[in-house]
Amino acid sequence: MARGKLRIYLGAAPGVGKTYAMLSEAHRRAERGTDVVVGYVEHHHRPRTEVMTAGLEEVRRKEIEYRGTAFTEMDVAAVLERAPEVVLVDELAHTNVPGSRNAKRWQDVEELLRAGIDVVSNVNIQHLESLGDVVESITGVRQRETVPDEVVRRADQIELVDMSPQALRRRMAHGNIYAPDRVDAALSNYFRPGNLTALRELALLWTADRVDEYLQQYRADHRISAAWQARERIVVGLTGGPEGRTLLRRAARMAAKGSGSEILAVHIVRSDGLASGSAKELAVQRTLVEDLGGSFHHVIGDDVPDALLDFARGVDATQIVLGTSRRKTWQYVLGPGVGSTVARESGDIDVHIVTHEHAAKGRGLPTARGAKLGRSRIVAGWLTGVAGPVALAVLLTNWHPGMSQGTEMLVFLTMTVAAALVGGLLPALAAALLGSLLLNYYFTPPTHSFTVAQPENIIAIAIFIVVGAAVSSVVDLAARRTQQAARLRAEAEILSYLAGSVLRGESSLEALLERVRETFGMDAVVLLERDSEHAAWHCAQSVGGRPCVRPEDADVEVPVNDRLTLALTGRVLPASDRRVLSAFAAQAAVVLDRKRLADEAAQARELAEGNRIRTALLAAVSHDLRTPLAGIKASVSSLRSADVAWSPQDEAELLAGIEDGADRLDHLVGNLLDMSRLQTGTVSPLIRELDLDEVVPMALGGVPEQSVALDIPETLPMVAVDPGLLERSVANIVENAVKYSPEGQKVLVAASVLGDRVELRVVDRGPGVPESARDHIFEPFQRYGDAPRGNGVGLGLAVARGFAEAMGGTLVAEDTPGGGLTMVLNLPAAPGDAGGGGRTTAPDLPATAVT
Repeated sequence: MARGKLRIYLGAAPGVGKTYAMLSEAHRRAERGTDVVVGYVEHHHRPRTEVMTAGLEEVRRKEIEYRGTAFTEMDVAAVLERAPEVVLVDELAHTNVPGSRNAKRWQDVEELLRAGIDVVSNVNIQHLESLGDVVESITGVRQRETVPDEVVRRADQIELVDMSPQALRRRMAHGNIYAPDRVDAALSNYFRPGNLTALRELALLWTADRVDEYLQQYRADHRISAAWQARERIVVGLTGGPEGRTLLRRAARMAAKGSGSEILAVHIVRSDGLASGSAKELAVQRTLVEDLGGSFHHVIGDDVPDALLDFARGVDATQIVLGTSRRKTWQYVLGPGVGSTVARESGDIDVHIVTHEHAAKGRGLPTARGAKLGRSRIVAGWLTGVAGPVALAVLLTNWHPGMSQGTEMLVFLTMTVAAALVGGLLPALAAALLGSLLLNYYFTPPTHSFTVAQPENIIAIAIFIVVGAAVSSVVDLAARRTQQAARLRAEAEILSYLAGSVLRGESSLEALLERVRETFGMDAVVLLERDSEHAAWHCAQSVGGRPCVRPEDADVEVPVNDRLTLALTGRVLPASDRRVLSAFAAQAAVVLDRKRLADEAAQARELAEGNRIRTALLAAVSHDLRTPLAGIKASVSSLRSADVAWSPQDEAELLAGIEDGADRLDHLVGNLLDMSRLQTGTVSPLIRELDLDEVVPMALGGVPEQSVALDIPETLPMVAVDPGLLERSVANIVENAVKYSPEGQKVLVAASVLGDRVELRVVDRGPGVPESARDHIFEPFQRYGDAPRGNGVGLGLAVARGFAEAMGGTLVAEDTPGGGLTMVLNLPAAPGDAGGGGRTTAPDLPATAVT
């Protein structure tokens, strides 16, 4: 069955009209004959949105009872049974009520998509998981309900629903979003113009990135190489020289003129030795470009202009920034230079040549750039080796006919050395042989004949040939050694860069493979793995276009071992590149193993923690639970005894003992179950806005009435918490404080405001806890000093802290001035009500505010 398609309306802020847009789309599809149903839509009694639900079939919601309250959620089973073509699902980031089919609504949507049903949904930008910290720093509100970015990225269509901050605030003021009594609080808090502007920018940038991903995928699928200037991307070509810093700063100024511009610095390195500048300077420039918000790239290419243009077209660059050449004026005779070539062949990519103080000052000491002889140099060598001796023969015959034979031989030997310096061994050997023939024919008696009359002339010509060959060999060997040294230097630089990436913490396997693909200019890189020597290969990680599924299909294969190999597609690389590729492959294997070891270590820690919990649970069951059970058993046996006639007073005492033991058992079992939920991560808070005095008095039911003093001001703001979890947390904290307080000393429970948080302090005058042991008392099955007063398994404070953190709060222990311990429960104030200000009802949390 084909997977269904997902369409998401992404809202820049609550109230911009996502639900309205979703319902409008549903009506359009229904008019075209599409089978559309409403799986879950929450109109929040907004008239315009409520009207849009008319005429659409709605699948009956499922009622779920939780903590004595009935809630409704989308009935996934009913939607699957109905099997429509399209279903509307509101609030993608919503957390379902415990007891639902899935914990999160986006998981419900995934189930519907797998069944082949198209889904239309919506979500606000602040609910994307990756933006949680950013949104909190802007608005001061931590989003409790989030959806993984990958879920939204996988959507087939994403449509941004946007509105200017001024228009959205007008909608709010007109009562189109919240009830009139909540408008003022919302406008002065979450819906401030600055907040809305920042959220709008986040939504626009995030959507632009997704559009860019779609564009890149489309261009790759359709093999489009021409630049589409939909977004400014500035490529800066770096040579490793000191002018690179000037180019980067100039590119940054250019990028600052257009919002969303991107800077990509690239250093082209040759495969024959990498005409590289200073490694130290490149490291400085890498840091600079990263500080400017850009990225640094290494690319291998024998032809620098072609490699630079290929990279620019690959990233869909719109501009290239290069520096004015550092070559001397006379060096332009050898060629037009990189800048001129790139400008001539760039096509629709703009090229900027930036002047700098190092222009035309030369490149300093020779580097490995000239180690390998290019085509032009080889041609020049053959011309020197062939035409040079002929020209010398003509010159010496016509203008210096009386020169001694020794001088003539030295002149021809000089030409042989020149041919070796220019073209290498073979042109020099040709010059030596041709020169010896010319010497014999024109300058050795008898002339104009290849016959040699005097034996010493034969020896002289032979020596000439041997010396010419020897000099040619030495010169050629020196060039080869220079080339090898340059190649090794290049490999060392790449390996050094690879080691530096590891030291910088770049341990992502995907990032490492992307570096391989980018460095060698490949289309795709995949790390293939198999379970055994004869098993089928499968992809462990891949980057780029369409990766191969077998090593045989790759253009380049670098085996790591019998079960792991690195496969590259795009072009065939020379054998000399395999040494560097082998280092990358080995590093990829190390990163893969390290990732798996980390996963196994985490799993082992979880198992060890589980074993510790089970061991402690067995100890608790064998001791702490048996004590109240023994008391209940003794009381029941006494009441059933026919040998003793119990007085009404005795019977009441025995029944009271049974009740007390049952209460203690209920408390212990409740804490055990709560800790089990915390350990397995199944605690799903149902956040509501409420007053502390609605919950705290109820939490004191398990302690003597005269043992606690309560101080909760009426001016406290509301808190955003789960009432049940808060009640259990406060109850455990207070019971622990009462247990350790001296006789006659009351435990103080006081609340106050601190910024956008509400603090609940539980103060006792007991023995206190040393600072070194305060974290220890919050661990499961731990009792300070192992000598508690009363019964318990050491779970009360662990459960209290776990519930507090699940609600977005904290629980810490502090000294009580004058002796004792103070437990500080820090809770988030309701949005729009932080900082106090009476009992004004705050607007809904942004997590539940929908259009």
